[in-house]
Amino acid sequence: MADIEDLRTKTDDQLSVELTDLKREQFNLRFQAATNQLEKPSRIREVRRNIAQIKTLQSERAAKAAAEKA
Repeated sequence: MADIEDLRTKTDDQLSVELTDLKREQFNLRFQAATNQLEKPSRIREVRRNIAQIKTLQSERAAKAAAEKA
């Protein structure tokens, strides 16, 4: 599981790439769960939380940029 401090050190582009990868993994995990081929069910929760952390960090950065611009 990605630590929030590790995510904070990444650039916006790196976060976008990681978000895309996590969404792809989440999609694959959903299919594995539907076909009963999922080896580690807890991975779904980890991926979902990582996606939420990245989205939260992106929105924080966007709000900070908007505040500095105004």
